[in-house]
Amino acid sequence: MLNVIFLGIAISLMYAAPLCFTALGGVITQRAGVDNIGLEGMMAFGAFAAAASAYFSNNPWLGFLIGALAGGILALVHGFIAITLKGDQTISGIAINFIGLGLAIFFTRILFNGMASTDALQRKLPKVFQSLGFNFEKYPALRALEIDITVVLAIVAVFIVNFVLYKTVYGLRLRACGEHPAAADTMGVSVSKIRYSAVFLSGIFAGFGGGAMTLAVISHFTPTVISGQGFIALAAVIFGNWRPIGAALACLLFGFAQALAVLLSSYTAIPTQILATLPYILTLLVLILFVGRSVPPKANGQPYFKGEA
Repeated sequence: MLNVIFLGIAISLMYAAPLCFTALGGVITQRAGVDNIGLEGMMAFGAFAAAASAYFSNNPWLGFLIGALAGGILALVHGFIAITLKGDQTISGIAINFIGLGLAIFFTRILFNGMASTDALQRKLPKVFQSLGFNFEKYPALRALEIDITVVLAIVAVFIVNFVLYKTVYGLRLRACGEHPAAADTMGVSVSKIRYSAVFLSGIFAGFGGGAMTLAVISHFTPTVISGQGFIALAAVIFGNWRPIGAALACLLFGFAQALAVLLSSYTAIPTQILATLPYILTLLVLILFVGRSVPPKANGQPYFKGEA
């Protein structure tokens, strides 16, 4: 029984880490006033770039970084449309979702002989206890509690983002651009530069989220590897009231829902098709119960025209 509990904790953390990275990106960009529902596409493109580069270089850490960069580059496209062209941010985000997944599948077919998925990696990102040299024969309970290094990185990222947002000048300016960009502009803050940096960071974190999926959770990219994870991360942003720690706790809840589905499929006769819907049902319930109670940044989703009151 103890092993099942430990296994449930490990699986919850494993699935929560990619969501956490992506949710942090959502917090950053929306706090700056740019709505980004294209996180799903950025995750997918980052997942492909991470898996493909890790496969050809045989270096998962390099793949992790390249996946983040791929997400950031795709985010700049959204930033150009939303910030420079003052386009509709919702439509741009939807387009990015299609573009990100489409590019990922297109390049996968080119690089892997027409296949829709990449080949399996020989090396994944390391496990924490394994990399520290723990003796599982001496401590067998640790085998069930083994977690990916991405879990530790996600936790560290949460506290770094929280510190930057609330304890630094950059964080103050970023939040000002999301609450009252005209006031920030009056104080000499370049709203466009701050928003561009926030959108780019959101793509970086979404790329990390995608990379965590293909380099830690599984060992290759497939068209369905993300399948709604970006939207679940957006729900975590709302559930967490646009705060890094709150969003991270929401991701833990969604990770637990996925772990519960895995465990129930192993220990019960409930059809896996039904269990697979648990995270998405929970997402809908969270949005129904908390979307009216959470207060987004006042200027979120609104393009800024210099000189407006």
